[in-house]
Amino acid sequence: MRILLTTTSYQDTPGPHHAQLQASGFEVVKARGPLGESALLELLNPPSSHGQPGFDGLLCGDDALSPRVIDAALAAPTPLRVISKYGVGLDSIAVDHARSHGLPVLYTPGVNETSVAEHALGLMLAVARRLPTHVAGVKRGAWDRQTGVELSGRLLAILGVGRVGRALGERAAALGMSLVGYGRSWDDAWAQRLGVRRAESAEAALEAGQVVSLHLPLTPETRHLVRAETIERVPERAILINTARGGLVDEAAVAEACRSGRLHGYGADVLEHEPVRSGHVFAELDNVVVTPHIASRTQAAVGRQAVRATTNLIEYLTGGSDYVQA
Repeated sequence: MRILLTTTSYQDTPGPHHAQLQASGFEVVKARGPLGESALLELLNPPSSHGQPGFDGLLCGDDALSPRVIDAALAAPTPLRVISKYGVGLDSIAVDHARSHGLPVLYTPGVNETSVAEHALGLMLAVARRLPTHVAGVKRGAWDRQTGVELSGRLLAILGVGRVGRALGERAAALGMSLVGYGRSWDDAWAQRLGVRRAESAEAALEAGQVVSLHLPLTPETRHLVRAETIERVPERAILINTARGGLVDEAAVAEACRSGRLHGYGADVLEHEPVRSGHVFAELDNVVVTPHIASRTQAAVGRQAVRATTNLIEYLTGGSDYVQA
């Protein structure tokens, strides 16, 4: 069986996942990703003149798996049988379209919550104390000391209380923060142990949080959840953190709120359009800290993610049951 592996810097590093593929006897073809629609169309259903039949499985990252790509992959001489995604974010994949055509999409929940929660906390501290601004100033010979804020004693609103949200709650509670949470994955034992108050809606959580951390999936209902009108209802000088999806916030509205001082600042690992574009609305704001979608990129999390995604693929294609379907 043939596998297309769209590689990134971590997926291309030899490790246990490569040994898994070799031991299972798959023919592996690598292509530097993330790939756009046109590149995927040519790879997954190549012209007959190329002499390549297509692929049984796809191991992918943030590649653009549109309905058109999925249709082409299914129509190839060797129809695609399974998609296995590195990670849990599925907004680059037309999942419903794949399912409607009997093409399973596998993913890797439960491998990166520690890394993402730690990153969210790091962004929180960086924004609260203006750490990047101070570090950059010292490096250029300045000694401009801005006054930051403490996190201890502040109310943290966690929007999305799945694995990452709960892991963040554990760490925030250790800093002396009080907690309010919103989300479908409510865990009574977790909430009781940490004293987490349950918000009835995302809007209610936003209105309560002196610090707000977003851990929701991007859906039509959550797109631009944080926008000008909802920002007006958050506490004055709140801190906003986003390690989920850039589209959860209206970036122009957040930039204006940071510029005016309505928000103390914004810390994000994600943008609505990635990678960053020249002249982005956040470019000149020293109370905005943006990292390049690296929250889950620790050695431990990357290793777990690679092994889990590869196990998912192998198990599905060899008739096993140890795989996780989205």
